[in-house]
Amino acid sequence: MANTDLTLELEVTWAKGEVAQAEYELGSDSFITTSSTATSSPSTPEKKSLEFVEDEKQHAELPLKRGSRLTRYLFHNFLSSYRKTFAIIFPTNLVTLIAMISTSDGYPAASSVADAASANLMVALLFRQENFVNLVYEIFTCVPHSMPLFVRRKLAKVFHYGGCHSGCGVAATVWYILYTAVATKELIEKRSADATASLITAYILVLMFFTILAAAHPRFRVKYHDHFEAMHRYAGWIALTTFWVHTFLNAEASRGPTPLGLYLVQSPNFWFLSVSTGCTVLSWSRLRQREVFPEVLSDHATRLHFKYKSMKPFYGLKISDKPLLKWHAFATIPEEDGKGFSIVVSNAGDFTNKIILEPPKKLWVRGYPLHGLLHTSRLFKRIVVVATGSGIGPCLSLMFAGVTPCRVLWSTPHPEVTYGENVMNSVLKTDPNAIIWNTRTQGRPDMVALTHQLYSEFDAEAVFIISNPKLTRKVVYGMQTRNIAAYGAIFDS
Repeated sequence: MANTDLTLELEVTWAKGEVAQAEYELGSDSFITTSSTATSSPSTPEKKSLEFVEDEKQHAELPLKRGSRLTRYLFHNFLSSYRKTFAIIFPTNLVTLIAMISTSDGYPAASSVADAASANLMVALLFRQENFVNLVYEIFTCVPHSMPLFVRRKLAKVFHYGGCHSGCGVAATVWYILYTAVATKELIEKRSADATASLITAYILVLMFFTILAAAHPRFRVKYHDHFEAMHRYAGWIALTTFWVHTFLNAEASRGPTPLGLYLVQSPNFWFLSVSTGCTVLSWSRLRQREVFPEVLSDHATRLHFKYKSMKPFYGLKISDKPLLKWHAFATIPEEDGKGFSIVVSNAGDFTNKIILEPPKKLWVRGYPLHGLLHTSRLFKRIVVVATGSGIGPCLSLMFAGVTPCRVLWSTPHPEVTYGENVMNSVLKTDPNAIIWNTRTQGRPDMVALTHQLYSEFDAEAVFIISNPKLTRKVVYGMQTRNIAAYGAIFDS
């Protein structure tokens, strides 16, 4: 029922495939003055001691983090935009419940509670429907650069829209539990065959909702992502089907002399459910098998070219070789000649490894291309783009657009050998002075210090990072605690 998100795939796949590279985040926030000398490579004990002393001297070059450790944790970790969005959903629903109780003699009507449940479900699914999400992105990024920077910083957090999806999903579950309790009480007071059948479907729905929520738990989602995706999808489909059966059974039991069709169209629940179903049907109605033209870059990366349509910058696409089981989202890169687009796939798991070892001739695609994190870069006059490994893939779309001047920091093992001359040329065309850090020959860089260096030199307004989850959190935290706007892919956007 819910689509797999582009940023989620970036995090999950890179977290699996680039753990070794991610380890360099454990270094200190020491300032690196040049990209050729400052590393944190392993060395002898004596040399480690010397490097530690140098780090202490250089650390003053970075501005101190603002606030105390507690306030930094609260504002930059715990109270994330995603959680704030999630949290807003519940007071809104609580006000609705109080209004229901106050207008119905202290006891909410079952039909009103059902309407609230289906309304939350509709909103949850709208925030997984590609066209709706793209519209939200367009609205939030349409402001001019003359708008105050603090406003643009807030608008750029639109990619946390996943908080609306999960918040409304949980709220729908709570509402439906309440509805089932109310319906059970009414059935006990007044037994009927139609009401009994309707209540059975209600309990099936509660079970499906709990299955979806359990599978969406962050730890389960990362560790068993394929299982999460299957449970989320099939439990969602069963829930939608059961919801329709329940709606007709309940209408039949409640309509009295009113014709069934007229009773349904007068019910808000019917229209909420219609929109919810439309979100799912629309995405899957776009399921197509497309021809693929592989370009082998190395034994670690492959570039897949698609010719069936042109693609504008800042979009992502879901692909699969087993469309009913699992999907993988990748950022698309428009072709220079305007005919088609490509995606960069690096070795980061079973699916990507198979793509590299056995380049496909055809793959399934689904849904409409979806905006992602980097679309919000249009809100700023100048930015710094940070990438590690295959994180350069999504950044190539931004570079192709050429909308926002940027400096580039890319850290990866043997960049030209792994990703090819074309990728290198695209990076250098965008930023002739890009810092391209070869971790095999230069060791592990201090990404926070280098990012801050580029930010200061370029007088940028924001930092965007595409990397593994741990390093993304480290760089974003390192920037935000120094009052620098920084944005990176989150677990569920």
